[in-house]
Amino acid sequence: MEENSTVPPAGDGGARVTGVGRVTGAVGVPGKGAADGGLAGKRALVTGGAGGLGAAIARALAARGAHVIVADRDAAGAAAVAAEVGGESWEVDLLDTSALETLTLEVDILVNNAGIQTISPIEEFDPAAFRRILTIMLEAPFLLIRAALPHMYGQDYGRIINISSIHGLRASSFKSAYVAAKHGLEGLSKVTAKEGGPHGVTSNCVNPGYVRTPLVEGQVADQAKTHGIPEEQVLAEVMLAKNAIKRLIEPEEIAGLVAWLASDQAAMATGASYVMDGGWTA
Repeated sequence: MEENSTVPPAGDGGARVTGVGRVTGAVGVPGKGAADGGLAGKRALVTGGAGGLGAAIARALAARGAHVIVADRDAAGAAAVAAEVGGESWEVDLLDTSALETLTLEVDILVNNAGIQTISPIEEFDPAAFRRILTIMLEAPFLLIRAALPHMYGQDYGRIINISSIHGLRASSFKSAYVAAKHGLEGLSKVTAKEGGPHGVTSNCVNPGYVRTPLVEGQVADQAKTHGIPEEQVLAEVMLAKNAIKRLIEPEEIAGLVAWLASDQAAMATGASYVMDGGWTA
């Protein structure tokens, strides 16, 4: 990543990202599916967009007409998704917070989606791993919101959508860093809603249960080791034990909720946490 670089202003429908990273792709080309019209003319940034839930969100926003910037540390993966949706890719390392401090974002929709996971008892939790999770999942969203708000305030419009988790509302053993980061994100989102409301900016959290993504699928082996049970028992007896509906959530289901929160129909939805968990918290 090139620190303190500047990306030239994009054309109509393009994104303007200055101060950090590298943007590549079809700058100024409206997202595919613009005929749907719901988000036509809007510029959206999705972090962690190279795969899994982030890629599904990028596709859903583009299908409704948004021009999407796919941000990820995986440059090739981000470029592939951006090419698919007719958007742009931004290679960015969210651990590089000093670079994010000088960032200016000119986007209408910001989706803080990037996340990682570490499973460990507190007494064995690596402090560096704990700090890494809080940096990516709490400090980086703060810095991106901070970078996006001046433009949103200037146009009296903005949508900030934070991909939280059921673990932003509840706790589970062996996930101290993840639970702490998501609870912090919930608070940040609510404060953003309070401050942004007078400027036409909404801020909400989306709180999924277990979504069928590489991150969740990678947890199965970790959970099996931690709980001392075979991997085939993890979904039924650990991950989905509290669910009324015993299946993983599909990324497209969460992406549809995100697209609604980005739309004009959600103009009065702010400061809230939208749960989609198959009855986990019922």
